[in-house]
Amino acid sequence: MSAPTLAPPAPSGPPPAGPRRARRRLPGPFEATTLVVATVLIGIVVVPLGRVLVRMFWVDGALTLDPVRRTLAVPDLGPLLRDTIVLVVVSSALAFVIGVGLAWLNERTDARMGLLTDALPLLPFLLPPVAGAVGWTMLLSPRAGLLNSWIRDALAPFGIELRDGPFDINSWYGLILVMAFYAVPFVFLNASAGLRNLDPALEEASRLSGAGMLRTLRRVTLPAVAPGLGAGFLLAVWFGVGMFSIPAIIGTPAGIDVISVRIVELLTFTYPPETEVAVGLSGFVVLFVGAAYWLQVRILRGGRYATVAGKGARATTIGLGAWKWPARLLVLGYVAVSTLLPIVALVLVSLNGFWTPDIAWSNLSLTAVTESVFRDATTVTALGNSLLLGVVGGLIGILGAAMIALYVARNPTALARGIDGAIKLPAAISNMVIAVGILLLLAGAPFHLTGTLLILLIGYLALYLPQASVAADAAVSGVGKELPGASAISGAGAFRTFVRIYLPLMVPGLVAGWALLFIRIVGDLTASAILAGTANPVVGFRILEVFTSGSFALLASLSTVLVLITSVVLVVVLAYTRRASRFGARAGVGGT
Repeated sequence: MSAPTLAPPAPSGPPPAGPRRARRRLPGPFEATTLVVATVLIGIVVVPLGRVLVRMFWVDGALTLDPVRRTLAVPDLGPLLRDTIVLVVVSSALAFVIGVGLAWLNERTDARMGLLTDALPLLPFLLPPVAGAVGWTMLLSPRAGLLNSWIRDALAPFGIELRDGPFDINSWYGLILVMAFYAVPFVFLNASAGLRNLDPALEEASRLSGAGMLRTLRRVTLPAVAPGLGAGFLLAVWFGVGMFSIPAIIGTPAGIDVISVRIVELLTFTYPPETEVAVGLSGFVVLFVGAAYWLQVRILRGGRYATVAGKGARATTIGLGAWKWPARLLVLGYVAVSTLLPIVALVLVSLNGFWTPDIAWSNLSLTAVTESVFRDATTVTALGNSLLLGVVGGLIGILGAAMIALYVARNPTALARGIDGAIKLPAAISNMVIAVGILLLLAGAPFHLTGTLLILLIGYLALYLPQASVAADAAVSGVGKELPGASAISGAGAFRTFVRIYLPLMVPGLVAGWALLFIRIVGDLTASAILAGTANPVVGFRILEVFTSGSFALLASLSTVLVLITSVVLVVVLAYTRRASRFGARAGVGGT
């Protein structure tokens, strides 16, 4: 008979001080300032969204269904909705297949090439969609496309004479392909994270039971990481619904009309603007995004998924044997086609001075670029405005997001979680809807911000807050709890701990987050097409103007300058963050 187990005596006296110290909150002024910043940032998203929803049923102080009736009376509403759904669903599905395939090769096979394969599928992020669409137009236009011309020249010795083609970018397959290229990074990031965290014991058990590589992938690996795959597909859908530049530049000449392009036409290129119909179409966007989210939730609730592996788990790398280098060449070829080819087209046309398939290689020079871009007053103004908004907007966005991320990390309350969710809300809403809401809210009385840079700044902050929030979360989580805890125990106050511990260690992540915001703001066309104008031109709006007027040399030159700016910023930031990470670690250790 075993001896009875005695309960330990109940502790007497006050509770230990450790948990209290761990739950110490930030000082009042800092916390109050953070809540004010969070309220403002959330307000510029929630209020415009509410304005769109209210405007559908409340016009001129009266309850009405006129916006809904006028929207339903649009003659081509059915084809408009059909084309939008087909484009978004098919391009997202194609991006899903490509993104998951690249992630699997990178995370589960010996075709991985280290950081190279981690970064290559993300390169489309560095080529703004508006510049990418222009580059693809110059590559695969039926008669003047550079790539088409090179293909015709290669086929001519074999007796195959073509007057145009063989490809046409202004087609369904061209539009879907370019849309998919820009949606692949969303799928790749989520699929890579899921595969990286998957417990490898599941795959080991499948292989030991006799299942082959493909069957294990189909029956075990992919179902186990379904939440991450679903999140990637949903992000691709949200991206597609709100994308304006690619459908406008590639789809419009082909007669493919989608909701995002129609909304901009109604608000910007129609006089007087048909605001009620634009608002009604925005309602369809909200319904479409909501349906996609609901479908994802229903699918994920019905499955069984893997748990994250422990620290000791390590996935077995699948040897591809003779297929190793073909797989690597496939990855490199995808990057060359999706990103490098359009950049090459932009550079060649800009250096040549005009768009022609017969490039005079000996006459290429920078003169054409400088004359077409820097001697055009409107283009210089647009470039200066975009750079200013990118610097200021990125700085405001990342600093505000950093304050909120630190508040959420230090205060695990329902309020903090609600603030964090609200900051990330624009990721679940079409950019087009938010831009329309900002226009409705701020363009007229009592603000009258039409034609100002301030309305663009507000629009950019509203659209790209989720990216800033994710970057700030990563920067805060990278600090850990040990160093701030040691600082507090040693007697340092919260402000000194923030300055000597948090800030030096967060700087590399915050600078990287600022660079992401800068690139997205400078290359934006969604908010720019709705909120910009001749009084406040920016690069995205100027590219749209130039494309409409047919000035292809200026179009290529401006797009090339945009790519160079984003590339230089990225290289400088990467170099800085590497140095700052080492310096920040030394500062953090020594600053306690």
